[in-house]
Amino acid sequence: MLLADGAHVRCLVRDPARAAHLQRAGCEIVKGDITDARSLEGLGEGIDIAYFLVHAMAGGAGYEEREREGATNFARMATREGVARIAYLGGLGDENVSKHLQSRHETALTLEQEGPPLTYFRAAMVVGAASESYRTLRYLVKRLPVMIAPSWLRIATQPIAVDDVVQYLMRAPHVPQSLGREVQIGGPDVLAYGAMLDRMAIAMGMRPRPKLPVPFITPWLSALWLGLVTPVDTNVARPLVEGLTTETIVTDASGAQPFEIQPMSFDRALEHALEEERSEALQEKREARAAPSIG
Repeated sequence: MLLADGAHVRCLVRDPARAAHLQRAGCEIVKGDITDARSLEGLGEGIDIAYFLVHAMAGGAGYEEREREGATNFARMATREGVARIAYLGGLGDENVSKHLQSRHETALTLEQEGPPLTYFRAAMVVGAASESYRTLRYLVKRLPVMIAPSWLRIATQPIAVDDVVQYLMRAPHVPQSLGREVQIGGPDVLAYGAMLDRMAIAMGMRPRPKLPVPFITPWLSALWLGLVTPVDTNVARPLVEGLTTETIVTDASGAQPFEIQPMSFDRALEHALEEERSEALQEKREARAAPSIG
């Protein structure tokens, strides 16, 4: 979308071979790693806004320190090289109840203290075809005829479509009121996770799954269970589940108001994600048929 608006987009990647599609689209590709400060030299030259969208949970234990180190290196580079602002996407909710949410918030504080003015977006579940949270919901509905129901399925959250998140990020440079402040964003629906599972089932053309209450299951067991029945990495699942034990809803909408965005409903966000998955699956089949056979 940034390219469509005529912006020059520079992408930092660790493995350029995995970013060939970005290069074909017209992005400038720079090889580097935010945990290696020297590899960031020159990254921010000529850049008006830098988007920091890095998570380190997939690397397992110690992700908090890696995220802090990466944010420090990135922010100092941005200050040194004259980047006008940083936009960062963190999480909603009480950061004191979850290591994951605490790390997300500490990353924002690090960027704020070490870098140029920060626009700190905070969102709950982001609904999109590539979102781990969305994929978890879909696989739970698809694979389980009956679900165990830990207490966190009753916790309220305010999901938002990935397309709406992208719109907020894109508009940040054009909304002066967002400079140096927190912007809480969410869709129009506040739902319990159990209700989201039911809506996912309906969107997939299935009946909502019966749920067997297991109120005392721990986050560790929940994460292990998710790892067994979904393809989500356990290193990612456990921090995510810990974050599900607190409400993740917008408590201050004032930061989002100047953006004048009307986010889509949760049901529509699900439809968009499912449509995207179907389109990608169809494209993969076409490419497989077109590929030359060997032998």
